[in-house]
Amino acid sequence: MALVGKTFPDMSVKAIDEMGDAFQINVLKQALDNKKKVCLFWYPKDFTFVCPTEIHAFQEAAKEFEKRNTILIGASCDTAEVHFAWLSTSKDDGGIEGVQFPLIADSTRVLAMELDILDFNLFDEEPGDGDNVPYRATYLLDEEGFVFHEAVNFFPVGRNVQEVLRLIDAYAHNQKHGEVCPANWEEGKDAMDATRDGVADYLSKH
Repeated sequence: MALVGKTFPDMSVKAIDEMGDAFQINVLKQALDNKKKVCLFWYPKDFTFVCPTEIHAFQEAAKEFEKRNTILIGASCDTAEVHFAWLSTSKDDGGIEGVQFPLIADSTRVLAMELDILDFNLFDEEPGDGDNVPYRATYLLDEEGFVFHEAVNFFPVGRNVQEVLRLIDAYAHNQKHGEVCPANWEEGKDAMDATRDGVADYLSKH
């Protein structure tokens, strides 16, 4: 069930920081308590293939998320111990050493099941067998915990981090100016009023 237009679930789950320390994190409260947007991205599994390319891409853009008042959180259903082993593995060896944002370790799959993003067939397992993994799901929350974007990719397809940043920019523009953002909108380009005259004016110029 889509979460767009709704408040993100109020649930606490285990996570790990770059030092290997485990703690409880609540994605909704990260937004509410810090008065920031949140980018939560799920990936299937540690020590795999497309996943480290995405994680490094998000880390490389970490300052861009920070400039946009946005907290970055990764997530999978691996344990905290496996996360730390991957964080301790160099990039040259396929690891994610140097990643500084928290990684959710939803090993009980409680949040992934709540979000309905688990694939039960990747390893020919039945639900509940414990080896099912999440799709590449992305959630963008505003400062009130409202989900303004949700996307789910199948396993072979990596995300475009610049598109995630563009979506944050577009929503922030709407928050600030009340204008809506047309197709392919980027920061600095024309937006438009959400009226018939607004769309007519925009289309006449583009």
